[in-house]
Amino acid sequence: MTARTGEQADPRVRRVWAAGVVCLGLFMLGMDLTVLNVAVPQLREALGATTAQVQWIVDGYALMLGGSVLAVGAVTDRWGRRRCFVLGLAVCGASSVGGALAGEAWQVIAARCGMGAGAALLMPATLGALHHMFPEPELRRRAIAVWAAVGGLGGLSGPVIGGWLVEHASWRAAFWINLPLTAVIIAAACLVVPESRGHRSAAFDAVGALLSTAGLLALVWAIIEGPHQGWTSGPVVTGFALAALVLAAFLAWERHVRAPMLPLRLLARPGIGVAAAALALMSFALFGALFVLTLYLQGVLGYSPVEAGVRTLPLPAGLAVGAAVAVVVQRRLGIRITVVSGLLVVAVAFGIWATTTDQSGYGHCALFQAVAGVGAGLVAAAGTESVMESVPTELAGLGSAINDATRQVGSALGVAVQGSLLTALFTSRFLETPAVTGTVPAVAEAARHSLLSVPDQAGFLPPAERIAVLSAARHAFVDAMTLTASTAAAVVLLTAAVTARWLAPRPAPLLRPRTHPGPLTETGTPLSD
Repeated sequence: MTARTGEQADPRVRRVWAAGVVCLGLFMLGMDLTVLNVAVPQLREALGATTAQVQWIVDGYALMLGGSVLAVGAVTDRWGRRRCFVLGLAVCGASSVGGALAGEAWQVIAARCGMGAGAALLMPATLGALHHMFPEPELRRRAIAVWAAVGGLGGLSGPVIGGWLVEHASWRAAFWINLPLTAVIIAAACLVVPESRGHRSAAFDAVGALLSTAGLLALVWAIIEGPHQGWTSGPVVTGFALAALVLAAFLAWERHVRAPMLPLRLLARPGIGVAAAALALMSFALFGALFVLTLYLQGVLGYSPVEAGVRTLPLPAGLAVGAAVAVVVQRRLGIRITVVSGLLVVAVAFGIWATTTDQSGYGHCALFQAVAGVGAGLVAAAGTESVMESVPTELAGLGSAINDATRQVGSALGVAVQGSLLTALFTSRFLETPAVTGTVPAVAEAARHSLLSVPDQAGFLPPAERIAVLSAARHAFVDAMTLTASTAAAVVLLTAAVTARWLAPRPAPLLRPRTHPGPLTETGTPLSD
């Protein structure tokens, strides 16, 4: 009796260890996405990098991850999820060495793009492996909740870790830290993570993979460049037009090809399409707010980069709590109510943020983060499960890639749109202030180029004028920030309404054909709705 119980317990313990290894890889991925966000001044000084180069050092990772994850997710199911997980880690580690040893800005950009390519291999494999390891609905629900929490913790903790590394070592430490992590995770993955793959034919939709990658790369590039070159500039408009044409060609190809990379009937399922849209727009609101929040903590409240990073911790803490609560709420009330409730909580948080005044301190900021984090955790856990429960196990990697690609595009769009809105509103209000119109032109020029450079330029003014200018800058920033918060709240409320109307309470069961599951996964036979 005892021996048999031990035999039954051992596989479960092994699965827990395997899930821990997978989630550790996901945490590293999220951390790498944001770890250099607070190292901009050091990168510019050490490498003599231009503003555009620094931007692409930060954004090159997101560009490659968001642009290639969909195609790579389909490959993950064919090659093996553990194999892609390990290969992605190895690519991230090798690219990190290149970044740490780089002497020119372009070399760091290339390293960040390489890391993003490795992350595109790694990310779908994490969720696909968990989907395979936990076939039991309740255990899978818990595993996905942990996955959602860890992914959020990694991305939102990146600025904290990066700030500490920059302050105590240098920006190169943000690359070196990956080496011991990748070595440990690869060794552990080879020992405890089981291999899994879908039942796929020899045919592979290479044209679909190329079209999806090209289209998403163009889309993410245009989103990232929009705030810097102008949303109506020639290159950005061309980027959006090219993305639209290529993605339209991708959809047309997938509709007619015999073995599509992405069976379009998957996207038509509310459990996938609506849930992925909810995740994307939640990411739009949350990651855009994190960008604005970092500027607020440094430019208005006056914290250093590492102090500002530490003060963003209520957001990932709230997200972890929300993901844990989602398991209970979802079991009792279903996926739709959990996602809608989370979106409403996020909207309430932005309502709190929209009431910020010039006199508001960090406590008001921390309250916003905690409430927004709880709501985001509910949406992330339940929305991700909706997507993954709506795809067959054979397509778990592709389901994860759909989930990941939409969230990456939403995050990039949130930072770009909210950042552009904040800059435009701040500049307009600040330059109209009487205290500014009579000062030296350098202050006005600084306001047009960088929000955080206004205090530096104001430092050259006489005391009375400096106080007036800084007060005007604080007021203009808070005014602009509250308007961006109201905009984000409106987007989230609209998303909640659409989700309440169209998302199924629970994912519809997948009705498999009586024969081998090959026709479903290989030739794109319509899924039963």
